[in-house]
Amino acid sequence: PAPLHAPTALSAPVLTKEPATLTAGAARSVVRHSFVTRLTHWLNALAMSLLLMSGLQIFNAHPALYWGDTGYDPSAAVLAIGDSGDESDLRGWLLIGSHRFDTTGILGVSNSDGAAHAIPFPAWATIPSWRDLATGRRWHFLAAWVLVLNGLLYLVSSVATGHLRRDLLPQLAELSPRNIARALWDHLRLRHPRGEAALRYNVLQKLAYVAVIVVFVPMIVLTGWAMSPGLNAAAPWLPELFGGRQSARLLHFVAANLLVLFVIVHLLALLAVGVWNELRAMITGHFVVPEER
Repeated sequence: PAPLHAPTALSAPVLTKEPATLTAGAARSVVRHSFVTRLTHWLNALAMSLLLMSGLQIFNAHPALYWGDTGYDPSAAVLAIGDSGDESDLRGWLLIGSHRFDTTGILGVSNSDGAAHAIPFPAWATIPSWRDLATGRRWHFLAAWVLVLNGLLYLVSSVATGHLRRDLLPQLAELSPRNIARALWDHLRLRHPRGEAALRYNVLQKLAYVAVIVVFVPMIVLTGWAMSPGLNAAAPWLPELFGGRQSARLLHFVAANLLVLFVIVHLLALLAVGVWNELRAMITGHFVVPEER
């Protein structure tokens, strides 16, 4: 099937009803993405990149996650990244529950300049690249506001044009187990729709977008607010929605990683169906409809 045409559901395409034919006998080019869609798509890509890299900088300040209001007791961590050993044999590790995995060279200990450095996430993956929690937080909050305001712009536009209801929300008939299984089987076999079918989302794509809109993004925003001391003072009930500030931090981390997984799947689908046609559509708005087999 056609890929998810944006890093997040906040920038899904607007499908036109009357595609414009270029020349007789040639492949048709349709205006698939509106200007608002393309603008919010690329702003989303920028904001998400900054959020991820600054978020890793913040995580590096205390690379452990807890449930409830446990505090900072390493023995109670649900997930942690660390290092052990001496300079001659420095090893990185990832702890998930009671299971510990060696992640030397990836997490805990990274190699640069010919030397091993003890750092949870490597310097190339964080903003800034050096240890600086205050600067990382400033970048994180700036990118968060860009994401929220950009998302609101897209959401208002999609509701006003009917795009959300028409193109993204799955119909009841589409949610049948048989239809979902068929769409999944087509995905696994890399069978991509052509002709008019290429202009519509299948049920798996719609469910993925709805999950981002309804679950992932709201969860990230609410758990982020629940970790803010200022908001906690004004709304003490907010962290309790998630079982405490530490639980909110854990859910924030999980939701962010699910969103990253969404982006990875999107990019893999982009590679599978053809990068240039999809990329051109998100830059210029024009999409060449694949001919029927």
